[in-house]
Amino acid sequence: MMKKLHLLSCCLCLLLPLKTQAVVVNDVTGMTPVQVAAIVQPESTQQVAELVKNATGPISIAGGKYSMGGQTAITGAIQIDTQKLNHVIDFNPEQKRLTIETGASWRQVQELIDPYNLSVKIMQSYANFSIGGSLSVNVHGRYIGEGPIILSVEQFKIVLADGSVVIASPEENQDIFYGAIGGYGGLGVITEVTLQLTDNVKVKRINEVMPMTKYHSYFTQHIRPDKTAIFHNAIIYPPDFKKVRAVTFKQTQEPLTILDRLRPNDKSSNNQQVKLKIVSSSTLGKELRKVHDDVDYVKQPVMWRNYEASYDVASLQPIAEKNKSYALQEYFIPVERFDDFYPQLIAIVKKHQANIINISIRHANPDSGSLLAWAKTEVFAFVIYYQQTTDEHSKEQVGIWTRELIDAVLANAGSYYLPYQLHATAKQFQRAYPQAERFFKLKARLDPENKFSNMLLDRYRPKTIQ
Repeated sequence: MMKKLHLLSCCLCLLLPLKTQAVVVNDVTGMTPVQVAAIVQPESTQQVAELVKNATGPISIAGGKYSMGGQTAITGAIQIDTQKLNHVIDFNPEQKRLTIETGASWRQVQELIDPYNLSVKIMQSYANFSIGGSLSVNVHGRYIGEGPIILSVEQFKIVLADGSVVIASPEENQDIFYGAIGGYGGLGVITEVTLQLTDNVKVKRINEVMPMTKYHSYFTQHIRPDKTAIFHNAIIYPPDFKKVRAVTFKQTQEPLTILDRLRPNDKSSNNQQVKLKIVSSSTLGKELRKVHDDVDYVKQPVMWRNYEASYDVASLQPIAEKNKSYALQEYFIPVERFDDFYPQLIAIVKKHQANIINISIRHANPDSGSLLAWAKTEVFAFVIYYQQTTDEHSKEQVGIWTRELIDAVLANAGSYYLPYQLHATAKQFQRAYPQAERFFKLKARLDPENKFSNMLLDRYRPKTIQ
């Protein structure tokens, strides 16, 4: 009993003194400053439960802070920073199963499981992201035969608005399971998760350059049915966007050409930074990038799967500069509508002279049922990486071509991804996420005081649902 009272006292101490010390938080783009009431760093599910139970104002949840539109903060909130919520709960190499707290990064997972020759089944390309953040946005990667991360989750613990802790899985508390994954922290704080793992294998990089008009059939005939294909993406090159480089990492028994099992940690790449600045600076820079890649991709390196999955986002920094920032957008198209959508995409970014660094194509299988599912069917993802200036006029211009792209994707029965800048109208959001009303009704039932909030949820939550 004394131990519990001491824990409660410690948790309240974390909250109370900081309420008068407002602090400004931001995301990786530097374009979304938010003044929150306090930042707290709980270290266990029990501490999170006490914090949530005793909080009287809004709560937001932050991990790596790589979202780009205020998804981790809202004005006046207590921001729960999960970085210290990073302990391993259970690891069973034989069953290829890991239970871990969600503030841990994917890099931490890789360092744990690599000696057992195991790999993460589904994650994004960069290993700095927190597991909880990845669950909250229902992330995907470049994995062939996979899709959103929900497909690799067995169960999780979540702290609800009243401080209660429940376990959710596809069999238990199903509504919470399918609402919280991809739910952007709206239902509670996911504190622990059990993930399915897979084998670490050697992979060899191959690539082929082709006209954009050939890619869909190439993928359908040569990549989707290939059981040796582990990673795949395709790069559409500006400024003409007519050629695409299909890059595939296939399982192989050939000798390694890269002996490291993981990429060096926390090492920025000056070469990559210089390359980004050259590409973003001019049309000539974009042409030179294609020439550089033609030379680089002649090589066919053989490496471990974990090596290719352990990129450090430091290689892209600084993302936010004095008057400019690099940002992402992403659009999901049913596979059968690929050839209808991409000419519209290219026409829009050309019309608005958007400074596109590259567009990457990925593939995902359908979601298993999350309420805010972006992959309602088998889809291609178009990931747009671009540079923008950060004055208000430039932000408005980006908003214009973003909404045009969303209209185009909706006209092709597709969707757009939510972790980025909040340019979509409420009507566009509702069309892209037709089960959003169910999600917000579930939120209202579990969180009647709307304790869990952020800029995304605040913008799109229907005011009629209380």
